[in-house]
Order: sequence, then structure tokens, then C-alpha cells
Amino acid sequence: MATRRHLANAIRALSMDAVQKANSGHPGAPMGMADIAEVLWNDHLKHNPNNPNWADRDRFILSNGHGSMLIYSLLHLSGYDLPMDSIKTFRQLHSQCAGHPEYGYAPGVETTTGPLGQGITNGVGFAMAEKLMADQFNKPGHDIVNHHTYVFMGDGCLMEGVSHEACSLAGTWGLGKLIAFWDDNNISIDGHIDGWYTDDTVKRFEAYGWHVQSVDGHDADAINAAIEAAKKVTDKPSLICCKTIIGFGSPNKSASHDCHGAALGEEEVALTRKELGWDYEPFVIPEDVYAGWDAKAKGDAAEAEWNKKFDAYAAEYPELAAEFKRRMAGELPADWKQFTDKMIADFNDKAESVASRKASQNVITALAPELPEFIGGSADLTGSNLTSCSSFKHVSGKEPGNYISYGVREFGMYAIMNGMALHGGLLPYGGTFHMFSDYAKSALRMAALMKQRIIAILTHDSIGQGEDGPTHQPIENTAGLRYIPNMDVWRPSDETEVAVAWVAAVERKDGPSSLVLSRQGIPGRKHDTADFEAIRKGAYVLSEAEGGAADVIIIATGSEVDLAVKAQEELKADGVKARVVSMPSTNVFDRQDQAYKDSVLTPGVKRVSVEAGVTDFWRKYVGLEGGVVGIDTFGESAPGGVLMKHFGFTVENVVKTVKSVL
Repeated sequence: MATRRHLANAIRALSMDAVQKANSGHPGAPMGMADIAEVLWNDHLKHNPNNPNWADRDRFILSNGHGSMLIYSLLHLSGYDLPMDSIKTFRQLHSQCAGHPEYGYAPGVETTTGPLGQGITNGVGFAMAEKLMADQFNKPGHDIVNHHTYVFMGDGCLMEGVSHEACSLAGTWGLGKLIAFWDDNNISIDGHIDGWYTDDTVKRFEAYGWHVQSVDGHDADAINAAIEAAKKVTDKPSLICCKTIIGFGSPNKSASHDCHGAALGEEEVALTRKELGWDYEPFVIPEDVYAGWDAKAKGDAAEAEWNKKFDAYAAEYPELAAEFKRRMAGELPADWKQFTDKMIADFNDKAESVASRKASQNVITALAPELPEFIGGSADLTGSNLTSCSSFKHVSGKEPGNYISYGVREFGMYAIMNGMALHGGLLPYGGTFHMFSDYAKSALRMAALMKQRIIAILTHDSIGQGEDGPTHQPIENTAGLRYIPNMDVWRPSDETEVAVAWVAAVERKDGPSSLVLSRQGIPGRKHDTADFEAIRKGAYVLSEAEGGAADVIIIATGSEVDLAVKAQEELKADGVKARVVSMPSTNVFDRQDQAYKDSVLTPGVKRVSVEAGVTDFWRKYVGLEGGVVGIDTFGESAPGGVLMKHFGFTVENVVKTVKSVL
């Protein structure tokens, strides 16, 4: 039978061989963390290679994703459907083994990591989701939600600010089933980190409220004892500080940055094989090593045991069991369409004149009883974002609930929400000022990359924000979010559009949505019921030109749609026939077929856009010959109405711009 060290050396061999073949990658981290991984995966991790999506599996996250050959080696060796041919194509086009772990490529990869710090933050989200789901579904004698989240991370993850945001909140929540391993190897790409990272990590995490231990990361018995101790601490997350040697086994490159981000070289690989006693050709794993790693039978048995527990739970709590299955499958309630059709119609009938942030809160209030999977929150701006409602109960990890105060942690909030969405069973949304979506942009991008359903509520959407001034007035942010592939951005102009946008965001299963909402009021507007489906298409003819074919098309979003409608009336008096198009979501409109797009934006007709944001974005719709009423400077500090007038968001200026293109 293969020894522990021999099993760990299989990781080292596969990692250095794959990186060498690709002539690209990071062999040092997987070689340094191989002993920790061997103990965790063989003695503690609850998982089933035959069913990577088993609901009660432990989650494993490689936050230092540059060391991706570590997780690919673990998945291959333990029996996941990741064949050696995939290992051999590491970092090549369309390989399951991408340069950094990519969610949806290789089975068993729980989240995409690479941007450092986000993996540990996703891990906090996974652990929070486990706690929230356990609170909602577990009953005495029936712990159907009962699993750990394990995270490997390096110095870079700890340097990134988002890890501070998330780990601080994890301590406040007392996430006892979150166990993180710090690869303390004193090396980053630039070399020995003593010149730029001298934090006392142990004290830092103790101050957060974590349980902290320090071990030799190459001593299997010490690692095992530390994991056992961490699992017994149920009221605090745990950090295991593992002192390791990066590139362990490499005679000439270990303990240096030379093995961090580059292949070892053929000669050094050969020397390392001798040093490790690994007497096999590249990509050859002996049968006794495969046997020592194989987790399929153990995984099947663990899942079968859980299935029995779930069957007993279902017998006693059939409705909860059915609800658990529905939510883990990501399905909506059976009466969803009937409910939302009526909800939209009701809001349309009321046609209230309110800020779109308030309209959003009204929709949340209506949706919350229908969606128990809702987990709302805000980055310390609940009273401004209007993201809560009376049916929600605040949760801090100590008491059950479904609304989270994330504190001033915009980046951390959205990265945590990504982890929740990936875990399954929850539909997370979170709010902040639109200006601070810049702080969160990387996490929102990752949601889009991983095709995860999270909903960003971004209020105070323009210079209409007012007196807080240019630091809080987003100019380029809406356009920036629209440019993220697979991100649906909605900027609705009335309560009906807000309701439709919310329903579309909830129904979307293949990516995130951002709802960009106003502080300033928007008019009440009653639509024909035919508009409801048209709004769902991202843009529609709100008001057709009277008296024949349109001379000009005015495209507007958000609060500026009202300007377009009023300008249409003034132009009519001057004999100009204008069509008004409301375009709440450019991304959704762009996905429509050409016939529909042409029916809204008739080819050959001059166009003018109106939006309180940067102008260049709108050239794709109006062309170089069209007009854009927008803003390409920073704002000022003054009441929102004053600023709108000052920067040209007036009926008069819209009319003037239309006439200039005609």
C-alpha cells in the first residue's frame, strides 16, 4: 500500500509534468500543498466522484487558483471524470484543465478562482449558505444540511483587501463549518515576501474571531490533528496556518520564486523525480497510488447514507423535503407565472409616481412571500437602497433569518453572494450605491463568467443623486456594467418596468442581473398589457409617432424617459413626428432577433438617445449621425433637479438635439 508521502507525491508529479508539457503554469503551490491536500481529501473531505453535485457534499475551494494543477490532480486521482488526457492538455484551448480552475469545465470545481481573495470570499458565501439552509430545513434528529467548506489559500489571498472584508464577517457570523488552510510559504512572484507582507496573520484572524492553529504543512499527523481540532470548534471559523516549502522536492528551485510561476525545466523535473523517489514516466500513476486515492466507493456509501436520512426526513416533513429539492434544483414555485403576471398587472394598475428604488422595494415586498429562497442584503445602505421589507428578518449568523447587513463591504458582499449562488438553494441579492459598483466590479464580472444568478441592486443611479456630489454620482458605471459579457443591466423608467425587470432577473438562470435604480422620482405610467412582454425584450415603442412614419426615434432609459415623452409633445407641435423608445435593458434588447430590433429602431430613421451617463456607449444605437444627450464630465454637488437642468437634461435640450440631427 502506498504511503501518505507517496500519495502526495503523485500530486507533485502530475503538477510538474502538466506545467512542463504546457510550458506554462505554477508548479510550486501544488507541490508545496500536496501533503495538506492528501490528508484532507483522503481522511476528511465528504464527497462523491460519481456524483459531484450531491447536495450535502463538503465544498472544496482552491482560492490560490494559480496552483490549479493541485485540484486537477486531486480530481483525477480520486476518481472524478477528469481523464489523464485532460491533464495532458492543461492550459490548452478547450481543455477541462484551464489555467485557473473554471466552474463548469471540470467536474468537482466548485467555483472559478484566479483573482486572488475571491475564492476565500466565495468560501464564506458557501459556509453562510450552509448555515442559512440548515436553519431553514434541519429539524430535530434530521440534519439533512450538514457539511463543511474547506478553502486553500496563499499569501496573495491574504494580501487582497476582499479577504479582510469576508473573513471579518465570517468571524462575526461564527461560521464553525468553514475551515481555511493558509499556505505559509513566504514566497510570491516577486520573491520572498518579507519586504511587503509582514502581517501577524495569527493575531489578525484571532481578532476576527477565528480559531487559529499553526502546523508543519508537511507533517501529515500534525495536519490531521489540526483538522480534527478545527471540526470540533463549532462556533468559530478555523484557520490552519501551514508552514510549507513551495516547490517541495525540487532540489534547486524549492523555497524560491523560481518555481512559483514557471515550469521547472526538463532537467529539474528529472532531478525532482529522483529527490521524491518517483520512478515513473511523465503522466504515469501506478495502480497502488490510484487505489490509495480512489474515493468512489467511499463517496457512494456516504451519499447512500445521506439518502436514507433524507428519505426519513421526507417521510416526516414531506412539504419541506419537496421544497428542498425544488430549491436545490433552482426551480421556481409552481404558480410562479400566474403570480407574477398578476403582480405586474397590479403594479401597472396603480401606476405610482415614486423613485425606482422605492418601486423596487414594493416589488421585493410582493415577491418575498413567494420566494423563500430570497436572501437579501445591503452593504450598510438598507435605508437608502430600500432592499428590505417587513417580512424579512435580519440574520447575523446567531439567529435565523433572510436579510443580511454586510457592513461597508461592497466587494465582499457580491463575492459572498457568488458563493451562495454556487452552493445552491438560495437566491441572493444585495444593494449598494451604483457608484460603488466599481468597488464590486470584479465580483460582478465573476458572477457573469460563472453564469450565476445573483441580483445587484444599484441605486442613486446618476447626477440625479444630487448633493453628495461627484464622488457619489455614477457617470460611466452603467455603461461599464453593460460591457461585461453575460451581465443583464436594467435601468427601468417606471414601476411596471421595475416589476418586469425583477421578474426577468429572478427567472434568469444563466447569469447575473444589475438593477440600476433612481433616487429621484419617476412618473407613474399605465401601460397596455401588450407592453409587458415588450418590456421583457429590453426595449419597446413606448409612444409611437402620430400622423405617419417617424421622422426621428428618441431612445431613453430610467428617469430620462419622461424627458423623451415630453419632448415628443413639443416636437409634435413643431410638426416633427417622433417615436419614443424606452430601452430598460440594452443587453436584453441586443439578444432579440433582427426583425424585432428593426421594428423598434427602424433602419434609416435618425435617432437621439437620452441618458444621464457617458455618451460614447450610445453611438452603437444612434450612429455617428445621431444625437446623444448625455454627460461626459464628473458631476457637481447640488440638488438633483438643479444638476439635471445644469447638465442639459431638459425638454428644451432634447428638442434642440433632435432638431440638430434633422
